[in-house]
Amino acid sequence: MQYSRILIACLTAACVSALAIAILYRFAESWGLVDRPDERKHHVGHIPLIGGLAAFIGVIAGTLVDGQAHLFTNVLLATAAVLAVVGALDDRFDLSVRARLLVQTAAVLAMVAITGVQIHTLGHLFGKEFELGVFGIPLTVVAVIGLLNAFNMMDGIDGLAGTLALVSIGAIIMYQGQPQWPGVVVLVLLAGALVPYLAANLGLVGRKIFLGDAGSMVVGYILAWTLIHLSQDRYTHELSTIDVLWCVALPVLDTIAVMVRRIREGKSPFKPDRGHIHHMMLRAGLGPRTTLVALVMLAIGLALTGMLTHSLAPGSNLLAFGALTVIYVTAMGRIWQKQQAAPSLPQPRPTLEAAELPSNVVRLQSSVTFLSSYGKRTEGPKRNSASK
Repeated sequence: MQYSRILIACLTAACVSALAIAILYRFAESWGLVDRPDERKHHVGHIPLIGGLAAFIGVIAGTLVDGQAHLFTNVLLATAAVLAVVGALDDRFDLSVRARLLVQTAAVLAMVAITGVQIHTLGHLFGKEFELGVFGIPLTVVAVIGLLNAFNMMDGIDGLAGTLALVSIGAIIMYQGQPQWPGVVVLVLLAGALVPYLAANLGLVGRKIFLGDAGSMVVGYILAWTLIHLSQDRYTHELSTIDVLWCVALPVLDTIAVMVRRIREGKSPFKPDRGHIHHMMLRAGLGPRTTLVALVMLAIGLALTGMLTHSLAPGSNLLAFGALTVIYVTAMGRIWQKQQAAPSLPQPRPTLEAAELPSNVVRLQSSVTFLSSYGKRTEGPKRNSASK
């Protein structure tokens, strides 16, 4: 009975998400929820930023059909809704980093105040329980904001943030062994709601859409709080604190590497650039789909590595993740330096299709083309001055 209820709720999330995509697509342009090409964004045309909003609507619909939501889930979705609105406003008006961080911090503190869930221990490490005491709440704020921004930063090529979310959801269920559905039902609904977005984003069906800041922030936020809830429950301890890191290893590692590099360069760690692992792979000559597949396989490999370290002595898996972090940060820093030092070919700016241009621009282009070709036909043959 439980499995059939969850299956129906998951299918509802997927169907409602698909319907929301179709509806929101019609209003995206008028609402300003479109992504335009610039120096960092090399796509063609104005792409609607509605995938995340549609997926979140699907999650809410699936939760209502499931009908088993408790206090933690209700508050999680309520605060996530606030972040979705802020993310949509950021997509529309490009909010400042400070404004986004303030809202994100307020959402995390509201979760802690209402539900009482927070990071209170790092687990049993090296024969000792590491209780955090007064440092628990600040670490919770940093962890949640860090992960939601990690997924936001990884949303750089088609399908990457969404597929990495699916990998993390699968890893969490796998780490549990025997899934405890009440703890992961929101993640299952999120997985179902992301499928229509991924199908459109990867060009499998319909017109292309992007996840948007609303989507990437909500995905990271829901994942972060679910991981905290599962690892910090005093009675079940379904995941260890270090297992949490392995479930979201690639976004965490890449975010740490990028921030460390930016700080070393004297820049703001939140200043966007094209220095993430997917950007480096594209500059190395790999195509977007090859890069996507390679990074998904890497994320799966990291999750499986975490399962192997889980059987080691307490604390050894933390040392393993720490060593991996040092290796990753060092390697990415060196690759970045080599790519920046190497001469690069100028990248052509993307051009819009005629159907995406205003009609007056199309007519102007046609006139210029006609006059140019007419001039070539009427021009007499020119003498080559060098032949005189």
